[in-house]
Amino acid sequence: MSRSGGRLGGLLDAGTFVVTGEVVPLRSGEPGSLHDAGRGLVGYVDALNVTDNPRASAHMSAVAAARLVRDAGIEPTLQLVARDRNRLAITADLLGGWAMGARNLLVLAGEPMEQGDEPDAKPVFDLGPEEVVALARRMRDDGETGSGAAIADPPRYRIGVADVPLADRYDVSKLERRLDAGAELVWTQIAYDAEAMGAWIDAIRPLGILERAKVLAGVVPLRSATNARFLDGLFGVRVPASVIAMLEDAGDPDAAESVGIDLTVDVVRRLRTIDGISGVHLMGIGRDDLVRTVVERAALFPRPAPPSTDPR
Repeated sequence: MSRSGGRLGGLLDAGTFVVTGEVVPLRSGEPGSLHDAGRGLVGYVDALNVTDNPRASAHMSAVAAARLVRDAGIEPTLQLVARDRNRLAITADLLGGWAMGARNLLVLAGEPMEQGDEPDAKPVFDLGPEEVVALARRMRDDGETGSGAAIADPPRYRIGVADVPLADRYDVSKLERRLDAGAELVWTQIAYDAEAMGAWIDAIRPLGILERAKVLAGVVPLRSATNARFLDGLFGVRVPASVIAMLEDAGDPDAAESVGIDLTVDVVRRLRTIDGISGVHLMGIGRDDLVRTVVERAALFPRPAPPSTDPR
């Protein structure tokens, strides 16, 4: 595996169980709130994913947001969806994201336009996700663009992709193709069933995937039975019925949230014991205070110092 990336990559290479978070840039040109959100997670996460027009709706540029996150004191992970750009724009954003401080890359297809606030917008998909991964790898390893033009100071991202291991009719071949293209880091869909995640890890281990990529398991802190049912309705997410029942039985909202945090901490602790899971990706969805609580109670705070300097 290449020595790419920055803090997050160094920790993964050192075998540290990592914690990443996520921030959604506002539909605004005002930078302060995003900077404040980043500051609130300093010391709690090793890198912070900056989403790229999530739910097919326009938000502040992820490249610009990456700089605000960096200035707040956290290493940014640039999310980049293939849906919205041609190869020129993808190349430009890969260069710009690195210049703004992003050291990790999460390549996504992006939700269908019909799910967003501009359903008549035309999806681009000049390059599919695997081709975007291959372009980022070529820029990093060969120092040239897709056309073969030389790059004076190429971006050296740790390149990642998403996977949905607990989806019905899961097909591992899609993940394998993306690893073949150059991905070396995998963020999974939200997972609350640690036993099922362990079974997935056991299934992919003989394929050599864990030698090729590090796996970070997605987790959202649970707040209520209503919240849990919503998450259970997302593609590839399973919230066990026993968990929903415990949240229902908790009673008032504060008690339910307390139970939800207990359950989330237990999931994170169990995921940490699975050989082959290298970290967790905690998404607060507007409640970064819950992310901080989970990190503290799961004995993942404070985060360790980086083992090496930024490779610039």
